[in-house]
Amino acid sequence: MAEESDLEKTEPASPRRLEKAREEGNLPQSRELMAFLVLLAGMGCLWAMGGWLAARVTTMLRGGLTLTREMAFDPALLFDRLMQQGSEAMITLAPLFMLTVMGAILAPIMIGGFNFTGKPLQPNFSKMNPIKGIGRIFSMHGVAELVKAVLKSLVVGFVIWWVLRHELDHLFALIAMPIEAGVPEMMHELLVASLMIISGMAIIAAIDVPFQLWQYYKKLRMTKEEVKQEGKEQEGSPEVKGRIRHQQREAARRRMMQDVPKADVVVTNPTHFAVALKYDSSRMAAPQVVAKGMNLIAANIRELAEQHKVPVLEAPPLARALYKHAEIGEQVPATLYTAVAEVMAYVYQLAQYLAGNMTAPEVPERISVPEEMDPGSPDARDGVVVA
Repeated sequence: MAEESDLEKTEPASPRRLEKAREEGNLPQSRELMAFLVLLAGMGCLWAMGGWLAARVTTMLRGGLTLTREMAFDPALLFDRLMQQGSEAMITLAPLFMLTVMGAILAPIMIGGFNFTGKPLQPNFSKMNPIKGIGRIFSMHGVAELVKAVLKSLVVGFVIWWVLRHELDHLFALIAMPIEAGVPEMMHELLVASLMIISGMAIIAAIDVPFQLWQYYKKLRMTKEEVKQEGKEQEGSPEVKGRIRHQQREAARRRMMQDVPKADVVVTNPTHFAVALKYDSSRMAAPQVVAKGMNLIAANIRELAEQHKVPVLEAPPLARALYKHAEIGEQVPATLYTAVAEVMAYVYQLAQYLAGNMTAPEVPERISVPEEMDPGSPDARDGVVVA
């Protein structure tokens, strides 16, 4: 039972899954909202520009129904008149076309937001599979589309029935009216019928939009396994992250070892810890840790230092304190300045001795550090005694 529940899509879609769906052009859509906005834009155009449209239509009808003797016997003139009438019709209907196109564009933006991608234009032959097509027909989506189609048919049928019942005589009377009076009356009847249809479409759209959103997010639901897998892909699996961290540590260790020959002195425990220090008075306010390590790494640091003639000084408390409280690339803590200064003074005297400028310096045997800085001290803050 546990395995079956894991396979069910019970988890909401993750932000990454939603973003991927948007990239593929998969957004919630409502045809009913689009139809409602298109009709609303058309009705708004008729209401706002009804007078101008009626005047233009009247002029076009009069011009189209008026023929001269020259036109009757000259097809070229008749063709010119036809082209002129077509141009006037395009100009007259241009505002209506523009508003309806804007309504069609606004509908998907309202429900799914603005999104531009060319992936939906790419051919997808899987959509031509007749078996899948039949499955969609008898699916929940197909049933919902059938219900909406029936509701739209009922709305349009009711409007036609109402117009025929209440306005039939008025419609027949339009035939006998002059063009100047008949066209405005016809525009009025068209406006009333459109308003009734739009009212019904508004109810259908109000039902369809929440249904489409629910169905969209339901299709994008994920199983628990998919959520886990996506998390691994985004954050990386523990094994991969472990390998990356290991490689990073190895790279940092190699860089650290390359800096050991440039150090001025290596302070040791003598076997457990080794810390390499470098000081340049022209660039540094205090000595800097260029390498540090314990056990095997400490042994490698001492070996490199001996190979490159870098002085090695045994000072267990200072080595432990530097290893604990100073990171690679950082300056030594201020509380260790005195102890480090003693070491650097010895290094300077040793360099002068090797240059033949003075006698051999005395190796400092007891370099003291504050007890709270020495992890090996019984009074250390962390209470850990390190050999």
